Amino acid sequence: MSGSVNDYKNIYLSGNLDKDILLFKTIFKRDAVLRTREVLIGGTTRCCLIYMDGMVNSAQQGETVVEALVESVLPQDFLPSCEYISKNILFANEVNETDKLPDMLRAILYGDTVLIAQNSRSALTINTKGWRTRGIKEPDSERVLQGPREGFDEAAMFNLAMIRRKLLTPDLCIELMRIGRRSDTPVFICYLGSLADEKTVKELKRRLSKIDIDGILDSNYIAENIRDCRYSLLKTTGATERPDIVAARLLEGRIALVVDGTPVVLTLPYLFSENFQSDEDYYINFLLASLSRMLRWLCFFITVSVPGVFVALVTHHFELLPTHFALTVSRLRAGVPVASAIECLALIFAFEILKEAGLRMPQNLGHALSVVGGLVVGQAAVEAGIISAPILIAVAFSAIAGLMVPRLMGAVFFWRLFIVIACAMLGLYGYLIATTLFVLRVFSIKSFGVDYTVSFSRPDFLHLKDSFFRASWRSMKTRPLFNKNKIRKGDPN
Repeated sequence: MSGSVNDYKNIYLSGNLDKDILLFKTIFKRDAVLRTREVLIGGTTRCCLIYMDGMVNSAQQGETVVEALVESVLPQDFLPSCEYISKNILFANEVNETDKLPDMLRAILYGDTVLIAQNSRSALTINTKGWRTRGIKEPDSERVLQGPREGFDEAAMFNLAMIRRKLLTPDLCIELMRIGRRSDTPVFICYLGSLADEKTVKELKRRLSKIDIDGILDSNYIAENIRDCRYSLLKTTGATERPDIVAARLLEGRIALVVDGTPVVLTLPYLFSENFQSDEDYYINFLLASLSRMLRWLCFFITVSVPGVFVALVTHHFELLPTHFALTVSRLRAGVPVASAIECLALIFAFEILKEAGLRMPQNLGHALSVVGGLVVGQAAVEAGIISAPILIAVAFSAIAGLMVPRLMGAVFFWRLFIVIACAMLGLYGYLIATTLFVLRVFSIKSFGVDYTVSFSRPDFLHLKDSFFRASWRSMKTRPLFNKNKIRKGDPN
């Protein structure tokens, strides 16, 4: 067997309670937390409750199931009937009848209780989920000074409830798929039926249905399998832990993927301009938000360009530097044993090592590491003549600017290296070539059939209002171009 619950789709209950209990015990023969509890319905008819210890709410199970079964009064001619038990005996708020063994196994594994009775070939799945979650709190990676403080947790049902609380409309569609041969992970596709493009929804389902993997433990398992450009440094699916961001994306006609077991929700299609948008942009004055966004664009340009341009000027175009600055750079580089390009690349890798070490270490040690690595080691290296101060300043400035665009951090690192190498070989001509290749690459990408740069398709206010800057809500009259209903409010003209 492959280990999937679907392996048991051709097996059915026999109606003999002892044999059916043995069937479940055989399936979970190596599972120490499986519990079976026999109960007499009304003191006469045998039944058995099957569940996983630690995943059910014991108090709820006792009150709505066990107590109701034991204290029930049955008619004299009563025959075991799941329909009768469900409608006349149980107090649980969700009870479903099924004769399919995979559905029973899924219910047990997901924290529900399965009730099987003597002489009955069907069973009842009773909602008794009671496993613990982290609770609602603000995501550490997406903190805002002003705005909602909610964040998703690992329980998909709670995450769906938070999304629905933001969008109180029957137009919100939530469809279920299960992915993973062994994990059988529930994946929920969320979209607004009147806004989302049906072709995009169908394409997403097609890509999801092609995923063949043992288990899904995080949404990135899915993101890597459904993305358009699998080997691109630029991601084509968004990721967030905030329900307000997901609701905003759904209102723009996008689709959200909620994966059980992870707080990270995927949104698609994903545009290049979203890399420069902040969660807080829409909760503060649009002028301040526009200033912040333009700073992010500027910092992106700085972080990928400054080290390479500096290397090009020092290596190939020294005559373009002002005389006083050129003399200062020449004096400070005296005695440095390696070329500027190698020096720059070494510093870029050193900063990446410091950044990764600071992220992986405990918070209190991470701050100490930053001080020691950035100040003590850096100053000592300059004084020892291993590196020069100008290149250290250029790389440090570039690294700090890169923190303004965290969604592009991985792409920035590789493109920065590529530009430095190109500038070391060809000078400013190399910079122009590398920049041109980057722009061409960005404009060639699609996200689920939508151009990655659709927000720059027309150089007018209507299409640029939420890209380089954030227009006021009074001017936000249209949605992005890729959904069915493009009118958000009033007359777009």
